[in-house]
Amino acid sequence: MNQPLDTPPPWRTTGAHTASHGRCPAAAAKDPTPCEGPRDAATIVDRHGRESAGCVHHCARLLAGLEGARVHPFVPAPQALDIYSRARELPPFAWEIGR
Repeated sequence: MNQPLDTPPPWRTTGAHTASHGRCPAAAAKDPTPCEGPRDAATIVDRHGRESAGCVHHCARLLAGLEGARVHPFVPAPQALDIYSRARELPPFAWEIGR
């Protein structure tokens, strides 16, 4: 893993904008996995208060790699629990080891 956990991902504005290749803004540029579900299903807030909206899959991967990050409090409980459960099982920057 070549990235320290303190290095924030490139943040994009939340809203109607989507990442390149039609993926959600929470998807890291080097993460090859496709989105799962709506691209604005949840929002992750880092420890500095910056927000990034995305699908449940990429929000979980982002949460796993950011120290002090959390799911936005307005995200419905089922999605928030799914994100926390998935993130708990992932290493930081899971795409670097093929997960």
